[in-house]
Order: sequence, then C-alpha cells, then structure tokens
Amino acid sequence: MKEADVTATAAARLDLLDSLRGFALMGLFLFHSVELYELFWLKNDYGAVFTWSAGLFSGKSYALMSLCFGVSFFLIMQGAARRGQDYRGRFAWRLTILLGIGLLHGLVYRGDILQVIAVLGFAMLLLDRIRSNRTLLVLAGVCFLQLPLLLRAWAASQGFSWGLTPPLYFADQSLLVLANGALLEAVRAGATEGFVAKWSYFIEAGRVVQMLGLFMVGLVLGRIGFFAEPGRFRKARRLLLLVSLVVAPILYFQAYGLLDAAVADGPVRQNLRSLLDNWTGLAIATVQLLLFVELYETAARPLLRVFAAPGRMTLTLYVGQSIVFVPIYYGFGLGLYDDLDAARSLTIGIAAFAIQTIVAHVWFRHFHYGPLEWVWRAATRTSLEVPFVKVPAVAAARD
Repeated sequence: MKEADVTATAAARLDLLDSLRGFALMGLFLFHSVELYELFWLKNDYGAVFTWSAGLFSGKSYALMSLCFGVSFFLIMQGAARRGQDYRGRFAWRLTILLGIGLLHGLVYRGDILQVIAVLGFAMLLLDRIRSNRTLLVLAGVCFLQLPLLLRAWAASQGFSWGLTPPLYFADQSLLVLANGALLEAVRAGATEGFVAKWSYFIEAGRVVQMLGLFMVGLVLGRIGFFAEPGRFRKARRLLLLVSLVVAPILYFQAYGLLDAAVADGPVRQNLRSLLDNWTGLAIATVQLLLFVELYETAARPLLRVFAAPGRMTLTLYVGQSIVFVPIYYGFGLGLYDDLDAARSLTIGIAAFAIQTIVAHVWFRHFHYGPLEWVWRAATRTSLEVPFVKVPAVAAARD
C-alpha cells in the first residue's frame, strides 16, 4: 500500500471516530442543558421533553465517550509502537494531566467525567497487556453484569445493613448551595460534598464498572479495525443492530414496569433499577453506535461528518460548555434554573451546540488542535514545539 493510501485510510478512520465522539459530546451537552447542569433535581419537573432527552442521551452519551476513549487509547499506543516507543510512562503522565484538568473542571461543574476517565484510564495500561481479545470481551461482559449491584440487592433482601444503607449521593445537599450560593460557596461545595456525591454516584450506581467494560470493548474494536474497515464487519454489525433494536425497547418500555410490579419499593428495587439503568443505557448506546456507523457508510456520511470538528476538540468544548452555561443556571450567575422549563432549555442547548459546531469548523481552518487539546498534548510531551497554528501552503513552500 502506498504511503498516500495509508494516510488516507488513517484519516478516514480518525474521521469516523471523531464524528462519533462529536455526536456523543452533543448528547452529553443536550442532556446537561435539559438537566440544568444537575439543578433539575431540585425541581423534578418530569415531562415528555425531559423523559425523551434522558431516554436518548442520559447514560448513553457517556457510554459512547467511554468506548471512544478505549479506541483512542489503542490508536495512541499503536502509533507509539510503530515508532518503536514504549509509551506507557508517557500515557500515564497524559492521564495525570487529564486528571488535573478534571479536578479543576469539577470545581465549576461537579458532574465532571474527565477525572473518572483519567483514574480508570490507568487500568488500561495493564489491560493492554492482555493480548487475547476474547479474554478482554469476557472481562467486559463481567463488568456489564454489574455484579456489585446484584450483590447489594441480594444483601438488602437478606436484611444485611450494608445492603440496606442508602448510597451516599442520596444524602447530598450541595445542589442547594449551587442553586443559591455565591461563587466561592459553589466552588467549595464542588470540592467537598459535590465531589463525594459525584464519585458515590459513579461507583454506587455502577457507572465506573460499566465504563471500564466499555474501555475494553473500545480497545478490542480498535485492535480488530472496526472503525478502520467498517465494511468488513457489515454482516455482524447489522445482526447485532437487529438484536439491539429488539432488546433496547423491551428494556426501556417494559422491564421497569415489571420490576416495579415484582419488587416492593426500597433498597432492593433501587439497586435493581440501577442495574436496569445500566443495561438499558448500554443497549441504547449500542443501537446508536451501530446506526451511526451504518449511516456513515451511506450517502448520509457528509451529514454525520459535521460532528467530526467538535469531536476533535471535545476537551475544549466540554470544559467550555460548563464555563459558559453553569453561570446561566447557578445562583452565583443568572440563576435561571428555576425559570427555564425543559423545552426551552433543550432549544437553547440545540442552538448553542450548533454555534459550537460552526466555531469548531472555522477553528480547524487555522489551527491543528483545539486550545485545551494543544495544552494537553504540549504538557504530555513537556514541549512547546507542538504545532498549533496552521502554516498556509504558500508560505510553507517559500520556507
């Protein structure tokens, strides 16, 4: 294969992955908008807009992000291996930087996912040593079973105190501070009660375990070339899509009612509902992933490629969204959380993401990386020699 062909293939692979990541970022942002950056839970004003937004994006977009992280990990390590480098130490430093960014971001928006990805990312350095894809998929399947939730539900049914004890995030009161407090009070809450509540939710609701499983699936998909050569997997992809299209609606529309009818309200049902939330989110995220790849292989590709630019600067946009929108909803800013309903919040979110997409496309005409992406890469390399501004072709030729 010629060098130009290799470059084109790599670009196409990254383009599909960037597009999927941009789609996931959109889902995260739209649900954050409808959720009023978590202040919705002070209102609990359920309605059709919130229900459908949660059904499409809550627990699904972060799942796609996690899978993309696994694929990106493979691409980074593969690139280093081709250069004859052992990149594990450098990748650990890269994760440490991401953790720092996530901790700072968590002071603004306590629901930050970057620090969770960073902490779990260290496990990938060990999991990458497992060369058997089948073993990785078995381990991922064990994660998806959510055994801790099943064990906790069983313990609650037997009357053990550790099973009956409510999750820590149930007692969180920091939302009231975010809704009504001053800036320093909100920052303090994000660093203390909010920090504990966030990690409690990710751990006790099963999301940490699921994310680790998705990291492994992403690693395997990277290894087998699922995104590099999607045509090779067309039959298997369509079969899995068909199965997912059957399973996902059953879980979403039927399973919860059956659970509520069979199990009385209390700790047992709460743990089983968390289990069901994870399974349902995984099924719907699988449908979204497979549909996205399927459509990408059709005439719809130009439409889906619109997501590639925001997907290339996900870190910048994710943090920037909080910096701009948290003050709109929180008490230290405009405090509009109590004035906006779900429909208006969703409309604002759609318009805002459209603007972000346009900005991203314009940005990459002039720059190689998003601002935070460049900082992250430069800090990882401990060098400022990372190119940032694109040099016009004419000027480059003269040089």
